[in-house]
Amino acid sequence: MIRTLPAALAAALLASLLTTARAADTPPREPYGIALEGFAYPYPVRQLPIVNDGEQLSMAYMDVAPAQPNGRTVVLLHGRNFPSSYWAPVITMLNEAGYRVVVPDQIGFGKSSKPAGELHFDTLARNTIALLDHLEINKADIIAHSLGGMLGVRIARAYPDRVAHLVLTAPIGLEDYRLYVPPTPTEAIIATEDKLTADGYRKQLQTNYAIKLPPDAITPYIDARFNIKGSPDYPRWLRAFASSGQMIYREPVAHEIPLVTEPTLFIMGADDHNAPGRPNAPEALRPRMGQNAELAKAFAAKMPNARAEVIPDTGHLVFLEAPDKYKELVLGFLGR
Repeated sequence: MIRTLPAALAAALLASLLTTARAADTPPREPYGIALEGFAYPYPVRQLPIVNDGEQLSMAYMDVAPAQPNGRTVVLLHGRNFPSSYWAPVITMLNEAGYRVVVPDQIGFGKSSKPAGELHFDTLARNTIALLDHLEINKADIIAHSLGGMLGVRIARAYPDRVAHLVLTAPIGLEDYRLYVPPTPTEAIIATEDKLTADGYRKQLQTNYAIKLPPDAITPYIDARFNIKGSPDYPRWLRAFASSGQMIYREPVAHEIPLVTEPTLFIMGADDHNAPGRPNAPEALRPRMGQNAELAKAFAAKMPNARAEVIPDTGHLVFLEAPDKYKELVLGFLGR
């Protein structure tokens, strides 16, 4: 006698088989360490021992010399969602113009240590100056992107004698996000980030950053994040990442920007409306957030030595999306 399976059980078995087949077709991710061991950078990476809040840490950096030095140094400050390797084309651009280029991964990011304690802009600023001291660089031009823009402002305010020019590339922090977004517990941030999938992260970047690049161009950065999930130290990385989000929220710099006296250039993507925390803001307030190009122009008008340039049809990754215009603006500004 032939027995048939109940329809519900048969459907469940079929779904299980399909899931197993898809899993077999998808190559497993090669785990990275939480210091991005296994992820290649474009230049040799060195390490500087750093002590933050009594914790022994290591700050990764690239120090790239030009073939024909002009005697000047540029420090590149990365954003939150990208390792400093994404600066590769800008490093080449600056080297070709004669600049020595120093490219740190801030503590908590990239190939640098992930601390047990919380991240703070003041601490990251001190670390960056400690790196310059270690390299015997008295004064440098700073080019910053996204979260790095907030750090660049803090460095310019705390160490004005060490900064020659400040380029803020699609910076966040042009508004105080506390005015729109209620506080979120760190554990809630960790839970949300832990549930995020690679496909969800890709969509998040494309939506939040209005990225104008081919999909494959951001795949290495998606890998840089999700291959870390295979590391046994992944919970430590995740906590540091959540801490960086709290740092953005809790330590605004918008009120300090008009006080920056060093020559400053804002380079904005016209389509960049990135605003950290917007999904958690009341719906009525969300449209007011992320008017970044207009905010940059308003700040520049208040500052003693600043201007804002807006590049049409460009999102948050300005230097990758409009490299020729970016080169023209940056080299022209630094050469003043």
